Amino acid sequence: MTCFSLRRVFLKKGREGPILKGHPWIFSGAIEKVDEDPEGGVLTDVIDSQGNWIARGLWNPQSQIRVRVLEREEIDEHFFTRRISQAASLRERYISPSANAYRLVNGEGDFLPGLVVDRYGDFLVCQFLTAGMDRFKGTVVACLTRLFSIRGIYERSEGRVREEEGLPPGVGALAGEEPPELIEIEENQLRFLVDVRRGQKTGFFLDQRENRSLLLSVAREKTVLNCFAYTGAFTAYALRGRAKKVISVESSRSALEMARRTLKLNGLAHSEDDLVKGDAFSFLKDCKDEFDIVVLDPPSLAHRRADIEAASGGYKFLNLHALRILKPGGFLLTFSCSQHLSSDLFQKIVFGAAVDSGRRVRILKKLAHPLDHPVSLHHPEGEYLKGFLLSVLD
Repeated sequence: MTCFSLRRVFLKKGREGPILKGHPWIFSGAIEKVDEDPEGGVLTDVIDSQGNWIARGLWNPQSQIRVRVLEREEIDEHFFTRRISQAASLRERYISPSANAYRLVNGEGDFLPGLVVDRYGDFLVCQFLTAGMDRFKGTVVACLTRLFSIRGIYERSEGRVREEEGLPPGVGALAGEEPPELIEIEENQLRFLVDVRRGQKTGFFLDQRENRSLLLSVAREKTVLNCFAYTGAFTAYALRGRAKKVISVESSRSALEMARRTLKLNGLAHSEDDLVKGDAFSFLKDCKDEFDIVVLDPPSLAHRRADIEAASGGYKFLNLHALRILKPGGFLLTFSCSQHLSSDLFQKIVFGAAVDSGRRVRILKKLAHPLDHPVSLHHPEGEYLKGFLLSVLD
């Protein structure tokens, strides 16, 4: 393993509390000084105002999150092997044998800030999202290669977090074979085609597995509108649940084509007119039909805290118009994957939409990540996916 020099970061008086309680982030405002401004990604000892050593982490001067705490011990290959093995053990115990695609490492939720690893059959897809974790890329790949029987490891390190860390995109094979154009995966006896090289995130929204199963359980003989359908996973589950009709709205032509192939792969009959290329906001606003079930799973509308006000308006618009077209007794599955929008605020937004729609609405179930997307109790910011199964009374 590459060795990095250890530097020291000194905290301001009284700012050590969150770290001692387990929070993994140290922001720039908590730091009093740094001895010899370390380069991005270097291993850093964290010292409180009394000169006491309290933690070890990874430093990046280009991010507002200056230090991401890893451990209160030596950081080496054994550390990564242990943490990744612990993450894998959790999935092996509880993920259904019928699912060969799941999240193997979930960043702070598995106490490895900045690292995401998703499994798609015989391939692993990694995201090294922070400067510190990027410096340990070789170590992580070596651990994954040693721990798992796989054909290849592919990198999809892209997006806003990398940009904020001052990192360029990192995409390409890291070990073994290059993944094929499409990987076929299985989830709850359904098969899906995943483009891990060009698809959104790492290719598939693994975090909605349990919520898709919930839709299957309530879809029988129902008419369903699936907004922001992407490659049609919710659509496939609804049709497998014997929905009477499913309309899927998606703005990406390539995603709709993938949805078409997915339905054919699973022998799920549908009308070509049921796959609609269009903007979900406009579709909902202009829709004259009524549905038994509406699914709202939009992309994040708040990438930064500054976006919360505008995002709140967007979420209210979507939920208001979805509630408007639901039949009495109908269900709304509504989600937000915006990390900066709290669960409480999302519930208030949906409540406001219900009031303005004039409908009486009940919460039947609060929805969140599945087990393979754990959230550290010390890091509530990791709880990005939140949702509700709602019932319209009349």
